[in-house]
Amino acid sequence: MSTSHPTPAVEAVGLVKDFRGTRALNGIDLVLPAGQIVALLGENGAGKTTLLKILAGVLSDWEGEVRVCGYRPGPESKALVSFLPDASFLEDGLTCEEAVVLFARFFADFDADRARSMIEFFHLPAGRALKELSKGMREKLQVALAMSRRARVYLLDEPISGVDPASRDVILHGILSNFDEDALMVISTHLIHDVEPIVDSVVFLREGRVLLEGAADDLREEHQMNLDALFRKVYA
Repeated sequence: MSTSHPTPAVEAVGLVKDFRGTRALNGIDLVLPAGQIVALLGENGAGKTTLLKILAGVLSDWEGEVRVCGYRPGPESKALVSFLPDASFLEDGLTCEEAVVLFARFFADFDADRARSMIEFFHLPAGRALKELSKGMREKLQVALAMSRRARVYLLDEPISGVDPASRDVILHGILSNFDEDALMVISTHLIHDVEPIVDSVVFLREGRVLLEGAADDLREEHQMNLDALFRKVYA
C-alpha cells in the first residue's frame, strides 16, 4: 500500500444523513488510506450512493465530520475527486469527442489524450451522438471520462451495472489500466464476483451503518470463504 499521502484519502466520523425524515446514513465511521481499491457493498437502500455523493461534494446538510484528502467536502476536495454517478450525466446530443472537449474545459486535471486512448480501447465511435449508442457504450464513455482525470480519489457508483459480462471485463480492464497506484478508488457495486479480483479492501453497509470492513485477504482468511460468498452470507 502506498504511503505517499499520510493524510487519509477519506475519513468520516459520526456521519449522519437524513432524507425527509428517513435516515440514510446512521453514524458512519470510516478511514480509507490512499493506494487501494475499495469495494463498497450493500443491499439497495444501504446508503452506498448517499455516502459517495457526500464524499464527492454533491450532497449537503449532513451531520458529523468528513474529510477528503484533508478537506471538508467543498471546492478544494472536489478538485481532487473524480465522481462517476450511477445515472447518465451527459446530454444525448453530444458525441464522444465533444464530451472529451467538454471535460477538458471543466476539469484542470483532465487528460484528453488519455480519454481519447480509452475511447479507442473501448471501440467507441468518436463521432456518433450518445443517443445512438447502447447503454454499455455510454457507460464505457463515462468510465473513460471519469478515469481520465488525474484525481486523488475516484468514486465509481455501479460502473458495471446493466452491461453484459464481457463488457464488465472490458470496463474493469480500462479502469485498472488508468488507475494511479497512489490514489484511492471506491467502487460501489452489487456485482462482487466481478470486482473481487481487483479490490484490496471491502466495506459492507447495512441500513446506513458500517456492518463489516477490512482488507480483502484478511476477510477471506478469517471467514474461510471468498468475498462473493461472504457477501451472500452477510446479506442472506
